[in-house]
Amino acid sequence: MSTTEHAQHEHAHHDGHGGTGKYWGVFLALCLLTLCSFLTYFEMWHQAIPVSVSRAFMVAVSCSKALLVMCFFMHLIWEANWKWVLTVPAAMMAIFLVCMLIPDIGMRTNHYSSHRWNHTPQPIEPAESSHATPQPGH
Repeated sequence: MSTTEHAQHEHAHHDGHGGTGKYWGVFLALCLLTLCSFLTYFEMWHQAIPVSVSRAFMVAVSCSKALLVMCFFMHLIWEANWKWVLTVPAAMMAIFLVCMLIPDIGMRTNHYSSHRWNHTPQPIEPAESSHATPQPGH
């Protein structure tokens, strides 16, 4: 392949990006997702939506924003299929690691010795007061 053919091939490869319209669309989508994140702070949200659903929603919004940034601003959407060779095994390993650590974290106190229990900090119960303000997400 000559230098001219290579330059034409590179130019054709970059033409698939579609100009600035796609980037403005992604920017607006990121703004909308940020607005969704912002709305979860208000009291009306906390009264209507359970905390576990709110947390799952925020994880989904965060993952969506990260995916948009990776695909469009890092140009991964236009890369060849080799990107799956790198990302899928890493994602599977991350999910595997989390799943393997959940039992260790959840059942860490099952085998404590009496010495360990004596030196374990006790959970602090919140003081009942009339002027305490609830924290968002609690």
